[in-house]
Amino acid sequence: MNSTNIVVNNGDADQISHINFINKTISQYALGIIWLMGNIGSVLTCIVFYQPTFRKSACSMYFTASSFSQLLAFNFALLYRMLQYGYNVQTVTTNLWFCKMRYYLFYVLIANSRYNIIMASIDRYFASSRSALRRHWSSPKIALRVIIGNAIFWSLMYTQIIIFYAIINNSCQARLGAYGIFFSIYISIDSGILPVSLMIIFGLLTANNVRRTGKTIAPTTRNLNDRSVRTGKISMKDVQLHKMLVNQLLLFIFLNIPNPCYLIYRVFTINNYKSSLQLSIETFVNNMTYVVLYLGFALTFANFFVSSKLFRREFLNVIQKIKIFRRPLRPVLIEGTATTRMGLRSH
Repeated sequence: MNSTNIVVNNGDADQISHINFINKTISQYALGIIWLMGNIGSVLTCIVFYQPTFRKSACSMYFTASSFSQLLAFNFALLYRMLQYGYNVQTVTTNLWFCKMRYYLFYVLIANSRYNIIMASIDRYFASSRSALRRHWSSPKIALRVIIGNAIFWSLMYTQIIIFYAIINNSCQARLGAYGIFFSIYISIDSGILPVSLMIIFGLLTANNVRRTGKTIAPTTRNLNDRSVRTGKISMKDVQLHKMLVNQLLLFIFLNIPNPCYLIYRVFTINNYKSSLQLSIETFVNNMTYVVLYLGFALTFANFFVSSKLFRREFLNVIQKIKIFRRPLRPVLIEGTATTRMGLRSH
């Protein structure tokens, strides 16, 4: 039987090499582009939402918190994935504590980003409600508390990574056995079933609220948030935030679902015999699910830019402010020089 396996492995060697080459190339170039886009986009998104037009909006605060978590994830998780699969730099398998902290930060930051978007969808439901009591739940003060609570909650939830992650067969992963099965099921629910269900539920509830109250749209004013809370009218800014959120939810659903689906598959096949070729294919598929996951985060700025005219206007205002600071200095006449020149003219 061993000789048969050797023959099969030799026959699959070319395919395995080809798959590994594709995986390496995508990790080098695609992840590199995503890393660059993600860093620039996350910084710009935070800057735009910090402008006075958006700053006091609870939904904008959730977007800002989500983008900040994405920025950290790009540099604490995606960067090391690119080094591992693209350049064969095995940073996470050389030190156990680095292995634990890398995946701990990854799961905490991704969960923070994901559930801040969910909180934004819940906020839009409250903001679009005809009930004044519910509308008061959409406030910057409550948003700040939720953002802090969200960060603390996921930081505590994923302490299990620090306890149960280990370096096994030159790979940083959850311990095998019962906990490995439990963790795969938990992640598939936490990153797939639960967030998608919440997004769909509150997305539909918000759409229903907008349909019922959409006929009365308040103009954009400085006291927009207070006025809309008192009257129940949907402001133009709220309409823009709704569009950005809907597109962000769609982006999340399509690009985040592959990863939990793969985790579910891994749970059901964890005890199956797998050939070298199958293991190579599964490694490739696993990496690609993270590539599209990071791609969804990297497209956040582009999504907001395309979805909202107000976001584009504020972004252009930021660019204009930057240009002001970059204006070339005008030549300044020094008094002594001017006096000297006048003296030369008099002679």
